[in-house]
Amino acid sequence: MAPLTNLHGVSKTLTPITCLVPNAQRTFKTGQVVVGFLGSKTKKISECESVNTTRRAAAISLVSLVLTGQFSEKISLAKDNGFWIDGPIPEPTVTNNIANEKTGTRSFIKKKLYMANIGAKGSVLRIKKYAFDLLAMADLIAQDTLNYVRRYLRLKSTFMYFDFDKVISAVPVEDKQQLTDVANKLFDNFEKLEEASRNKNLLETQACYKETEVMLKDVMDRMTIMYKTI
Repeated sequence: MAPLTNLHGVSKTLTPITCLVPNAQRTFKTGQVVVGFLGSKTKKISECESVNTTRRAAAISLVSLVLTGQFSEKISLAKDNGFWIDGPIPEPTVTNNIANEKTGTRSFIKKKLYMANIGAKGSVLRIKKYAFDLLAMADLIAQDTLNYVRRYLRLKSTFMYFDFDKVISAVPVEDKQQLTDVANKLFDNFEKLEEASRNKNLLETQACYKETEVMLKDVMDRMTIMYKTI
C-alpha cells in the first residue's frame, strides 16, 4: 500500500482493508453489471458474488484510523511547521515622521496586532481597501453606536498607520515629504475622530467624519496612482 499522511503529519502505511464491519458485503442480482473504479471494463457477476470494499468504505476506515490516533511514531508539533510564532507578538514600528509630535505616537493605535510583511505594493492596496472600509462607516455613526465606531476606526487606522510608513519608505525621495504631509493630515483627523467617539459626542463625531471622508477619498486616489509607480 502507498504511505498515507494523517492529520498530525505522521506518515503511516495502511494495511489492506478486507472487511470494515460485519455484513458489509453487498450482493447483486444475476446479470447485473458492475463498473470498476480503476478501469473502463465491465464485469457481470453471479448471484453469490460480492464486492468487499468500496471507496466510501475505505474513506470510513481511514477516518476511523485517524481519529483513534494509534500510531507508534511521535506526533509532530504545530510549532515545528514554520508558521508558529514562538513568543510575544512583534510590535510594529515606524521610521518616518508620521507620529504625533506631542505624544510620539498616535492615540488610535491598537496594540498587539500582528502585521505580516506584505511588501510596499501590498501596503498600498491595503491602505486603499481600508480607506474604502472607513468610507462605509457613515451609516454606523449614531448616539448608541459610537463605541463600535471607535473600535472599528482603531482597527483600520492602525494598519493604515504602519502601511503608510512602509509606502513612504518605498517612494522616491522627492515624493516622501508630500506623502508624509498627507499621512499626518489624515492621522491628525483620526485622532480627533477617535476622541470625539470616545467622549460620546455625536455632533463632534459627525463633523470630524465629514472631514475624514474628503481625506479618505484623496488617499484612495493617491494609492491608485502610487500602485502603478512604486
